[in-house]
Amino acid sequence: MVHYSSRKWPIVLGVTLLALIVALLVIWIVNQASSGQWGMLILGAIFFSLVLIGISVYLVLTLKEVNLSRRQANFIAAVTHELKSPIASIKLYLQTLDMREVDLDQQREFHRFMLEDVQRLDALIDHLLAAARMDHLEQTELQQENVDVAACLTRCVEMVARRYELDDSQIELDLVPGTAYGRTEDLEMIFSNLLDNAVKYGGKQPKIHVRLRTNGKERIAVRISDNGRGVRFELRRKIFRRFFRGGSELERTAVGTGLGLYLVRSLVKRSKGKISVSGRGPLPGATFEVDLPGHAAADEHPPDKSAAPPATAEPQPSETKATSTSSPQHTTEVT
Repeated sequence: MVHYSSRKWPIVLGVTLLALIVALLVIWIVNQASSGQWGMLILGAIFFSLVLIGISVYLVLTLKEVNLSRRQANFIAAVTHELKSPIASIKLYLQTLDMREVDLDQQREFHRFMLEDVQRLDALIDHLLAAARMDHLEQTELQQENVDVAACLTRCVEMVARRYELDDSQIELDLVPGTAYGRTEDLEMIFSNLLDNAVKYGGKQPKIHVRLRTNGKERIAVRISDNGRGVRFELRRKIFRRFFRGGSELERTAVGTGLGLYLVRSLVKRSKGKISVSGRGPLPGATFEVDLPGHAAADEHPPDKSAAPPATAEPQPSETKATSTSSPQHTTEVT
């Protein structure tokens, strides 16, 4: 097994230095107190405290760098796999067409498979470019418009259903007419990523529920639920970090790059919205809720972009099968 940068030695070194500083501080205090030099005692205590704080901050920053290095290594492995798989598939189909005589129906089938692989590559490249541009775009005012959220969700559901060959019974839509104020490309990427995750991390037979409701006069709420293992409470903020994917890339079964939920969070934030993740009470799986500026379809006026999101009610604990055992969990709001 390949081991990435270890956190063991930074932790051991940091704890050792902290212990030495604390020991020196105690000796200094005892020595100066016994000699009655209170001025030197106070000055030394302040100095040692600053050194202690500096070492603690350095240890924390070092661990963050190690974790970032590990996530980047996982990201490289994931992107390599995501690029190689469709290329290998396209190469195989082309070699088959070149070496064998196939009938017209089979040629059309091969062309359809190759087109799906090209679309997969195109989506991956779009994700990488969007992630690279995200920091710059967050500081840029972009042209926004009224977007039909129900139609946008329907397009995304159809695309995901075709990609994973899902039956109509596996995705349940519960949509009311509603309009969001944003960019169509942003909303499509948000919903596509959430639906894609719901399928990849759902049960053996994924079942997805998509719900659209108006939330007050100037907000809309989209909830996407799956029937998978759920998200453990301690990971509900971490999953939105760039490159984050739990575990080792070499031992993981679900494909991905660790950019999907990072893009979702960034695009929701840019759209003046918020996103939260919660369990489904006694049911297995997780629910992602996106709250965006919007209005009912009959309302012709766009919402006030400066309006703050509505206050979140006090979350109620619920039991969620995030792992093999249930534990009390509640909604975690990220943005």
